[in-house]
Amino acid sequence: MSTSQPLVDQFQRRITYLRLSVTDRCDLRCSYCMPERMAFLPRKDVLTLDEMHDLALGFIARGITKLRLTGGEPLVRRDMIDLVRALGRRIGANDGRGHLDELTLTTNGTRLAEFADDLRAAGVRRINVSLDTLDREAFARLTRRDSLPQVLEGLAAAKAAGLQVKLNTVALKGVNEQEIADIIAWAHGQGFDATLIEVMPLGEVEEDRFDHYLPLVAVQEDLARRWTLTPSGHRTGGPARYWQVEETGGRLGLITPLTNNFCEGCNRIRVTATGQLYACLGGNEQVDLRAALRSEDPQAALGQALDTAMRIKPARHNFAIDARGAAPALARHMSMTGG
Repeated sequence: MSTSQPLVDQFQRRITYLRLSVTDRCDLRCSYCMPERMAFLPRKDVLTLDEMHDLALGFIARGITKLRLTGGEPLVRRDMIDLVRALGRRIGANDGRGHLDELTLTTNGTRLAEFADDLRAAGVRRINVSLDTLDREAFARLTRRDSLPQVLEGLAAAKAAGLQVKLNTVALKGVNEQEIADIIAWAHGQGFDATLIEVMPLGEVEEDRFDHYLPLVAVQEDLARRWTLTPSGHRTGGPARYWQVEETGGRLGLITPLTNNFCEGCNRIRVTATGQLYACLGGNEQVDLRAALRSEDPQAALGQALDTAMRIKPARHNFAIDARGAAPALARHMSMTGG
């Protein structure tokens, strides 16, 4: 057991990036993500914000330098901004207890207007905002909520606060494929980066993901007929690979968990709001960090749990969407794992 040695898995990959879910709850119900009547976790099962802070400090002491807060929708959790402020104090810290290079979050944007200034003041400089359409009616159908005006207001507030914004758009056949180029152009016009993501087979939903799966290789070919795409060496620590779009002057990222597996250089682990560490988004390998935190010797137990996680992290995930009616790769929804 080690409490300070860097996190290195069995494939000698250095783990430096933690995605910590603060809640599985969300104020939207995106049809590819969860059912309309989603059963959320009992609040008693979710870690307290103090526990999440202690957990994050344990990871930072082991070499985590990038921390992304996720959900569900992280900004729906009451007092979540207090956790952001506390973790923000570790940015650039030089006290021998580890430091963060970056603290960020992924949000659907519905509450950004309320929190953008607070996030910036707490040390957040860059955020990801999930947005799959700019059409209000399509947004309402896809998310089952008429909230596009709030999202656009939130994006404007984030821009005004000086936050760098990256729009994350899930490419969906028959839903938003004709709008993808317009979304990218709009994002670049706002000074935002844009990233496209293939839909992932996580959790049961009412629709069949096979009907909406859109391989990004096809999208990229279509965009390349419209624009000049130049490979970019830009990296943010995540799985996206980037292109510069000469005509818009902006940057385009592609995340391809199905058509172009990116696991070889994986530097990430995820922790759910209940303290379950998933060594891989696409696997069931997990370690119970909540039990470690609530043990008689939390520091030692957490160190042992993290060592176990490094031993069980798999080489890669095995996502596939290749047959109508097939069961999802995993039963748990993305909102439970942490987006």
